[in-house]
Amino acid sequence: MRFKQIICVASAIFLSGLVTQRTHATTIANEVYANIDDPPTWKSCQRIENPEKRLTCFDEWGRQQTAKAATQNNAPPTDAATTVIPPSRETSAIAESGNCRNKQYSALSRFWELEAGTDCGTLSLRGYRPLNVSLSTTTDRPKVEDATEGENSTYQATEARIALSLRTKLAQNLLTDNDASHQDSLWFGYSQQSTWQLFNENMSRPFRTTDHEPEIMYVYPTTYSALGNWQVRYMGVGATHHSNGESEPLSRSWNRVYLMSGAELDDRFQINGRLWKRISEDSENDDNPDIANYIGRAEITGRWNYDVRNIFDATLRNNLRSDGRGSLRLEWFRTIGDSDSSNLRLHTQLFHGYGDTLIEYNRRRTVFSIGLSLVDF
Repeated sequence: MRFKQIICVASAIFLSGLVTQRTHATTIANEVYANIDDPPTWKSCQRIENPEKRLTCFDEWGRQQTAKAATQNNAPPTDAATTVIPPSRETSAIAESGNCRNKQYSALSRFWELEAGTDCGTLSLRGYRPLNVSLSTTTDRPKVEDATEGENSTYQATEARIALSLRTKLAQNLLTDNDASHQDSLWFGYSQQSTWQLFNENMSRPFRTTDHEPEIMYVYPTTYSALGNWQVRYMGVGATHHSNGESEPLSRSWNRVYLMSGAELDDRFQINGRLWKRISEDSENDDNPDIANYIGRAEITGRWNYDVRNIFDATLRNNLRSDGRGSLRLEWFRTIGDSDSSNLRLHTQLFHGYGDTLIEYNRRRTVFSIGLSLVDF
């Protein structure tokens, strides 16, 4: 009996101690929370000087973090229908205005709009060949038979040149089924070159020649590799009419169909080629039956992007006959202004061979010109 009394007394003392300790901890916590932010933060706990109170504050802050993490883990899953998926490169490129000129794509892809990310839409004007205003001089002064006087007209060797060249995309995805990485297209282009006797006051500064060249072309994207890292980017077909708009005996004109293709090595080098066939005409109406023997039947253009400001071009034409007639044109483009945004170039050209103008297609000439060109717009 005495043993049971001892056990009861000990239990009462133990329980009393627990209650006293719990009451003391509660009192400390209340004092702590009265002096810190509600709920506590680790910064507010750090400011408490009393070690026991600071420890209690950190314990409470830890319990809150644990409860918060459990709440987030038990949150319902996000509805898949409302999940926002970042747009792909192609989609974002189309959506952003003006991004079709983004230089993350290759130069040939941007020029012919071979991918969805380079698509600038249909029926808007683009540059084709350079829009150029220049002064030129030649070692062989032009002499063209005058239709009225029946004698050689005298022109000056130095004259101005004005070149206009534009194109527009008529249709796209004709055979490529809206494939974002391969996009074919149908184009219409128009080019015009005029030679102007700007300094020839005796002849009232006439326009000596104006050559017109409308054409239609279809371009199909390709991804062939050739000669190591060269990429064949496109192939195409086209048809063109080239004339000077004059009447007899000064009329010059011909019609052609052609195949074309282009390849590039990184953004440093390009090669573009064309092979054409003249469409035959009735001999009675043919103003220049031998024009292909002089101007040529094929051309190849090589481009070297030397740096961000300088580009060098070389264009070779050949008649694919044993006499090797044709021409060579060397060009240097230097950016004027900001190299990232400017389309204006200092444009220097040296031409040697046949076909500088249609009226003189069968006369070999050497012509040097320098001026300003607008490109890549």
